[in-house]
Amino acid sequence: MHHSEQSSDPITLVISEVVKPDCIHEYEGWVKQVNHAAQQFPGFRGVEVIRPRDRTHPEYVVIVKFDHYEQLKAWLTSAVYQRWVENVQHLFVSRSSQQLPDGLELWFTLPANTTQELPQPAYYKKVVLGVLGVYPLILLADALLKPVVKDLPPLLALLLSVTLVSALLTYPVLPWLTQVLNFWLYPQAASLQRRSQQNR
Repeated sequence: MHHSEQSSDPITLVISEVVKPDCIHEYEGWVKQVNHAAQQFPGFRGVEVIRPRDRTHPEYVVIVKFDHYEQLKAWLTSAVYQRWVENVQHLFVSRSSQQLPDGLELWFTLPANTTQELPQPAYYKKVVLGVLGVYPLILLADALLKPVVKDLPPLLALLLSVTLVSALLTYPVLPWLTQVLNFWLYPQAASLQRRSQQNR
């Protein structure tokens, strides 16, 4: 019963791929083909490709959304997807993926340069991160909006305040906090990165 409730929620797959610089053109073609194929599968909601700014270390982030976990699994285990992934291994320096409840990919994405799947941060860590983001924003919204909303009905004033807090929380506050606190949210990744640096 618990599994079926979880699987009924929208699901997001975040794929991080560091591409060999001389293979970018070929990779771009591969991404277009895979995205087109994903659209043919039931439950597909959309895909977003975040392209790299650094061409010497081109890390692409591909965000794929499906209505349910079973539909995402059907796509990932399909012969079409498996064949394409096997045929383009030579394009990657590293590749990692993570499945998240829909919407959370904006806040809790994989740390850069990890080559394995990592567990989600503990619940209490997400709560702490949320408090660190929300509390200062509530104070800021109160200070900024007080002169504007003082004559408005309380519910409308609250709606404006919540809208401002939500907008700033989604970007840039929580993505920035997640990046700053990666060592705490993802201690496994921090440990791997330290070992990698020591071995250089």
